[in-house]
This record gives sequence, structure tokens and C-alpha cells, in this order.
Amino acid sequence: MLHATRLPAGPTDPLRAAATMAIGAMVVAALYLAQDVLVPLVLAGLLAFVLAPIARLGRRAGLPRGASAVLAALLGFLLLVGIGALLGHEVAILADEAPRYVEPLRRKLGVLAGLGESLRDAEAVLRGTSSEPAPVVAGPEPARAASTPLQLAGAVLGPVLSPLATAGLVALFTVFILLFSDDLRDRAIRLAGARDLPRTMAAMNDAADRLSRLFLAQVVLAVGFGAAVALGLWLLGLPAPLLWGLLVGLMRFVPFIGTPIAVVPPVVLALAVDPGWGMAVSVLALILLGEVFMGQVADPVVLGRRTGLSPISVILSASFWTLLWGPIGLLIATPLTVGLVVLGRHVRQLEFLDVLLGDRPALAAEESFYQRALEGDVDRLVAQARGSLEAEDGHLLGFADSVALRGLALAATDWSREALEGDRVEKLRIATGTLLDELADTPAEEAAPGRPADWAMAGAVLCLPARGVLDDVAARFAALVLSRDGFGAVALGPSALDTANIGQLDAARVRLVCLSVLEEGNSISGVRTSLRRIARHLPEARVVVGVWNAAPGSAMLTALRTDGPADVIVTSLGEALAQVEAYASRAAEGVAERG
Repeated sequence: MLHATRLPAGPTDPLRAAATMAIGAMVVAALYLAQDVLVPLVLAGLLAFVLAPIARLGRRAGLPRGASAVLAALLGFLLLVGIGALLGHEVAILADEAPRYVEPLRRKLGVLAGLGESLRDAEAVLRGTSSEPAPVVAGPEPARAASTPLQLAGAVLGPVLSPLATAGLVALFTVFILLFSDDLRDRAIRLAGARDLPRTMAAMNDAADRLSRLFLAQVVLAVGFGAAVALGLWLLGLPAPLLWGLLVGLMRFVPFIGTPIAVVPPVVLALAVDPGWGMAVSVLALILLGEVFMGQVADPVVLGRRTGLSPISVILSASFWTLLWGPIGLLIATPLTVGLVVLGRHVRQLEFLDVLLGDRPALAAEESFYQRALEGDVDRLVAQARGSLEAEDGHLLGFADSVALRGLALAATDWSREALEGDRVEKLRIATGTLLDELADTPAEEAAPGRPADWAMAGAVLCLPARGVLDDVAARFAALVLSRDGFGAVALGPSALDTANIGQLDAARVRLVCLSVLEEGNSISGVRTSLRRIARHLPEARVVVGVWNAAPGSAMLTALRTDGPADVIVTSLGEALAQVEAYASRAAEGVAERG
């Protein structure tokens, strides 16, 4: 047998990898350097998704597109300005009352500091050193340069003008995105793929609608949670409850670490306000229990079970955008990543985003089966199979058809192209054999009633393998599925069709033969030779050929259906089971008529 020679990696592979890394570095540098423009643009995009339903309501009410877009943006910015004014008022009140909170907080922190000092003294004694700090010699203070009026104006107005400029850009971008949303969508469709226009357009529209609903729901949940926390803190008597409710609501956009960060300021303030420790404990319990309720009840009901992000992608995304854009990056990291994942699930050219960032399994079920079998990880194979059985009420057919046989087909393909070594095939064979033994011991589903007695005897249905490297394993899966349905199915080994062995079969007992074939690793002539031997030694038996998971236009499937010789050609265990049941029913009807 001739084997194709593997060619070494081309000399352009390292260059391509270096070019990819260089392009990635340039993109990151551009994101960092252009943050003054990109941050308002991203904020405007997210805000436009939130305001899009309001703009659509305005158009449905009869307003022109421009008026509805401006009205939606105006409502959004009035809400943000109101929140900002309320925040400023709360901060001013808290600043006026701050001096009288210093001494109680200092006393409580002194208790903790004293405990820390005692621990340091004990550590110093154990090390034989002193814990007293070394004296610090004060040097002459450096002379301060006199500031010009222009520098003073910049120092005073800079912190004010920068947020105002960012807010102005966000407002401008939001209005333009809402006004030209259709044009932007069409351009995105053009980039994503205009050849399949209906499907691409439906995917983009669906992605936009999903993002709008998702972001709006997240905003509503954050506002509701912040309002509930503010009310609870007000009832507890904590100063500036609206400020802390707003902080908690905002930090809900930062997963994992958002609530722990938001809980620190109100707890510290509670320590300063209350002479005891009760208020601090109550504040901590209120926020943490509220977060548990939101995560376990409110979020699943409103958003579904999850946002579609894997935990590692959330952490990496938050770290990346915070490093690039600071606190704003931390707040928008999750919504931005969710948007990328939704687009990746709906646009084929962006599918890699869903793979990298989404929470869907990285491998398909059959690929996981193949990977675990190659590693010899029997425990995880068994867990995967039992999980499938639980999901399908104990029926093995779905797992065997959709997972196991497809995984074996992947292995046969790798074997035929010499990407799989013999020792790894043997490890896979042992692992799947152990899995089959485990599945054979599990309780079988209820068999169909009225099965003919001669079809239920052991050996009435023979599952024979063709000449492929894993055809015998596939035959064992077929026999297991048929036997759990009440047939006397038995799987024989790779040498069952040898001349010395096939003649020893009990032809009077055999009612049907299922020839198990994985297309890769077999030839049409080899399958036909096996069928002729079966016809010669078992002339009375029906013959079903299972070319498992064969493509509709495969050469082997076409050739066998044109000139078998076989009674039926099937491509799945579900079809094979249906054919065996049909033959058994006809046999039972024939017996009844003769009786």
C-alpha cells in the first residue's frame, strides 16, 4: 500500500506567525494610542444598543427617524446627567460630614493596627531583630517653581474639560449611530459576507436584536439592584445611600470582582458611623446576599442561564481593557466581550470570537469522545456517555449514533491519512472497549413488546466488521444498541469474515447480518468481497450494510446503492435499528399467517 509522504512545514510558516504577532501588536498599540477617540466610540456603541428599542418605539409611534434617534439619545443623556447630579449631591453631603467620621474610624482601625503590630513584634522576636522603624532624616525641601496663569488654568480646567469633551463625543457618536444604524448594518453585512445575503442579513439583525435586549436587560438589572441596595442602606441609616447604590449598580458590570470592590467603601463608612460593629456587618450582609440573589435568581430569569462568556475570557477581557483604557475599560469589558461573542455566533467570519471567548465547549461531542479515547481517559468517556443517557432517558442510540460512531469516524480518517500511530489506535481501542463493557452493565431501556422469539436468541443478529481498523469497535456499538432493544445481537471480531471462521457460523440461527463499515480505511471492492462471503455462507440471512456517518454524496455509498450486493444500505444506527425492526415484524407476520 502506498502512503503519502508528509511534507515539512513551509518556510513561510514562521514568517506568517511573525506577521500575525506584529499585526496584533500594532492593533493593541493603536487601541492604546487612540483611546481618546475609541473610548467615546465604544461607549456610544453600547449606549446605542441600549437606546435602540426606545428609538424603534419612537418610529412606531410615527416620529421621523431623526427625531426618534435624537429623542432616545436625549432621554438617555438626561438620565445620565440626573444620575451625575445626584451623585455630586451625595458626594458633597458626605464630604461635609466626613470630619466627624474620622475619629471613630481611627479608633476601630487602631484596634486592627494594634493586632498587626503585635504580630510584627512576635515575628521580630522570632527572627531576633527589632521591629522599631529606622529614624528618617529629613532633608531640605526642594524649591517649588512659580506657576504661570496658563498652567494654573490648565490645572483647574483640565479635570473638568476632559470628561465634558468625552461626554460630548459620546453624545455625538450615539446620535449618529442611531441615525445611520441601517447604513452601518449594511456595511457590516458587506464585510461579513454579501454572497449569502439573506442568511448574513438575518444573522446580523438577530445579533443586533440580541445585543439590544441583553444590554438593556443588564442596565435594568443593575439599576434595580442599585436601587434596592440604596433603599436597604437608607433603612440601616448609612449616610449617602444613593451614592453607594449607584456604585454597587455600576460595579455589577464588572464580573467576579465588581461586588467585592463596591462593598468596601460602604462597609468602611459603616465602621466610622456606628460605634459598634453591627452596621458594618449588616451592610456587608445586605450587599453580598443581594448579589447572591441577583446571580442565582434575577440574572437567570431575565438574561437566561448565562451571558455566554467563559470565566477565563471574562477575567482576561477585564484585565486587557483595564490595562488599555483604565477604569472605563473595566466597566465596558464585559458588555464589549458579550457583543463580540454574539457576533461570533451569528457571523461565520467571526466564529473564532465565539471559540475564544464563549462558554460553549471548545470541542464538539464527537471530538471530545475522540480526544478522551486517544488519551485512554476511560472515566471521562464513561461520564460523557452517562450524561448523554441521562439527557435521553436512558436511550443509548443518540450517544452511539451522534457521538461514538462519529468519533470513531474521525479516528479512521486520521488513520487513513497516517496522522494516527498504531499504539495510539490500540489505546483508543482499549478505552472504547472498557466503555462498551461499562455501558453493557447499565440498565437497558424497555424493549419493544412482541419481539419474535427467534430474533431474540443470541446470535440471531450478527454485527460483523469490514476490513477497516476500527470497524470492529463500531460493530460492538451496533450490537449493543440492537441488543438493548431486545434483539439477540452479537458482535464478532475482525477475523470473523475470514474463510476459516465464517464457515463455522450457525446459519440456521442467523436472521440478519449488519456489516459495520467506516468509510475511511475501507474500499468498495473490499466491502463487496465481504458481502459476497456473507451471501455465500449465510444465504437465508438479510444483510444490512451500515456505512456509518457517510456523506450523502460519498463514492462508497453511491457504489453500494447502485450495485451492493445488500438488502439495505444505511448510514446511522437509527436507520439500522428501524430496518431490523421492520424485518422482524415481517417475519412475525409471516409466521402468524402460516399458523
